[in-house]
Amino acid sequence: MNIINAINDFLWSYLLIAILLGAGLYFTLKLRGVQFRLIGEMARLLVRSGERCDDTQSGQQSKKRISSFQAFAISLASRVGTGNIAGVGIAIAIGGPGAVFWMWVVALLSSANAFVESTLAQLFKEKGKDSYCGGPAYYIQKGTGRRWWAVTFAILITLTFAFAFNSVQSNTISLALHSSFGLSRVWIGVILTALTLAVIFGGIRRIARINEVLVPVMAILYIMLALYVIAMRIGYFPHVMKLIFENAFGINQAAGGSLGMAMIMGVKRGLFSNEAGEGSTPNAAATAAVSHPAKQGLIQTLGVYVDTLLVCTATAFIILCSGMFDSGLTGIELTQAALSDEVGVIATVFVAAAIMLFGFTSIIANYYYGENNLDFIHRSSRLRIGLRIASAAMVMAGTVASLDLVWAIADITMALMTLCNIIAILVLGRYAAICLNDYMKQRRQGKDPVYRKETIPEIADRTECW
Repeated sequence: MNIINAINDFLWSYLLIAILLGAGLYFTLKLRGVQFRLIGEMARLLVRSGERCDDTQSGQQSKKRISSFQAFAISLASRVGTGNIAGVGIAIAIGGPGAVFWMWVVALLSSANAFVESTLAQLFKEKGKDSYCGGPAYYIQKGTGRRWWAVTFAILITLTFAFAFNSVQSNTISLALHSSFGLSRVWIGVILTALTLAVIFGGIRRIARINEVLVPVMAILYIMLALYVIAMRIGYFPHVMKLIFENAFGINQAAGGSLGMAMIMGVKRGLFSNEAGEGSTPNAAATAAVSHPAKQGLIQTLGVYVDTLLVCTATAFIILCSGMFDSGLTGIELTQAALSDEVGVIATVFVAAAIMLFGFTSIIANYYYGENNLDFIHRSSRLRIGLRIASAAMVMAGTVASLDLVWAIADITMALMTLCNIIAILVLGRYAAICLNDYMKQRRQGKDPVYRKETIPEIADRTECW
C-alpha cells in the first residue's frame, strides 16, 4: 500500500490534475465553450435519438445498429455507478466538503474533453459485425499512425475497466449488501460473478438493451430521493453551500503534495465518475449509427453533466445535509448512514438496491470497453473468452478485497490511461474542431447535418465509415 500510495501521490499531485484541467481549459477556449453554448442542441439530439439509427452506409435505418441513445446509455451505465455514491463519500470523507467544488470544476472543464474524444471516436470508427467499433486506440492509430501508442492505450483501458474498475464496483456492492442485510461477501461475489458471466456472454446488443432501460430509471429515482432530503433540510442548505465553497481549496484539510486534499480528491473521484477525457466513453460513442460525428460528441458531453452535476451532486447534498461527513465513516457506508439519518433505516435498503443496479450495469459496460480494446490488439475468440473469465474473476476478488486496495489500484491505472488519452486528443483535437464547425454550418443552413469524408481531405482515406 505504501508503494501504491507513493505512485498515486506522484501521478495525481504533479501530473494528472494539471494536464486534465489544462486540456479542458484549452478545448473550452478553442471550441468557444461548446459544452455551455450548445446545451440546448445536446438535449434536442438526445430527445430525437431514441431508437433512430442514421446508417450513413446504406441510407436506411437499421435495427441491427446501436442507436445514438443506446450508445449514450452504455456510456452512462459506466459513468453512473459506485463512483457516484461510494466515490463521493470517499472524496468528502478525505477531502472535506470542498471536494464537491472540484468535482464541479472537473465536470465543467472536462466536458470539452468529452466532446473531442467522442467526436474523434465517431470520425475514425470501423465497421463491426453487428455494430460499429472504435475508441481512442482506433483514433490514435489512424490519426497518428503510431500503433505502439494505440496498443499501449488498449492495454491500459483493459486493465483499468475490465479488471481494476470492476473490482471497485463489486467491492462497493458487497459492502453495501453486507452492511444492509448481513449477507456473506463471499456468496455475494459468487452470485455477482455468475450474473456477470451470463450477461457478458450475450454481447454488446444485450448490454445495450439492459442499460437502455435500467440506467435512466435508476438515476431518476436516486435524484428524487436526494431532492426529498434537500427539501426536508432546506433551512440547512445555505450552510451546505457555504461549507463547499469555504473548503474548496482545502485550507482546513491535510496537504496533498503541492495541492490541497480537497482538490486532489475532488478531481480523482470526479474523473472516476464522469470519465471525461479518460478515454472510456469514446468506446461506446463509436458504436452509434449517426449521420455526423459531432452529433454523438454533443450527446456524450451531456452525459458528463448528468453524471456529476446531477447524480454526484445528489450524493454530496445527502451527505452534507446530514452533517455526518466528519463522522469517521467513508465510501458507501457514509452515504448509507447519511440517508438512514435523514430518511430512516429503509433508506439503507434502497441504497443497497441502487448500488447493486448501478454497480452491475457499470460492470457489464466496463467489460465491453475491455473486450473492444482486446479485439483491437488481436481479434481472437479464445482471447475474448479468456478476458470474460478473467474479468469475472476480478469481480469475485473485488467483493472480498479491502476498500483501500481496490480504489488505490484503480486510481493508478486510471491515471495512466487518462494521460495516454489526453495527449492523443491534444494532438488530434483539430479534427474535432473541424467537425464541429461543419456541423454548425449545416445547422445554420437548416439541414440535418451529414458528414462527408471530403470535409477533412487529409484523413479521408482513414475514415472508412463516412
